[in-house]
Amino acid sequence: MNIGSIIYKLREDRGWTQEQTAGLLGISRAALSHYEKNRREPDSETLSKFADLFNVSVDYLVGRTTVPHITLDEPVREFVDQLELSEEEILRKFDLTIDGVKLSPEEARNFIAFVRAARDMK
Repeated sequence: MNIGSIIYKLREDRGWTQEQTAGLLGISRAALSHYEKNRREPDSETLSKFADLFNVSVDYLVGRTTVPHITLDEPVREFVDQLELSEEEILRKFDLTIDGVKLSPEEARNFIAFVRAARDMK
């Protein structure tokens, strides 16, 4: 299925009109019609709005999974949004593990250093 078909089905399953759905999303009814008919694809911000409105993942909307409800619940979303932590905060707050084995503080520092070095190579 394509994005438009998925959006159409989700809207129809709820019994919403295009006008109602467009109003909830803050877009025009014409834009919604274009998305549903695959004449246009929603940008990332609009795609996120669709996912939030229908309580599905973006991966579901774009057809990468057939499981609609793999979404982050609010506490996890807040955690992810604030994940920019210093190295010391990471080591103090979290037990990092690989293959089920907790990393020592030195291993964790090496891991963080590796990620930073890999980013610098890009």
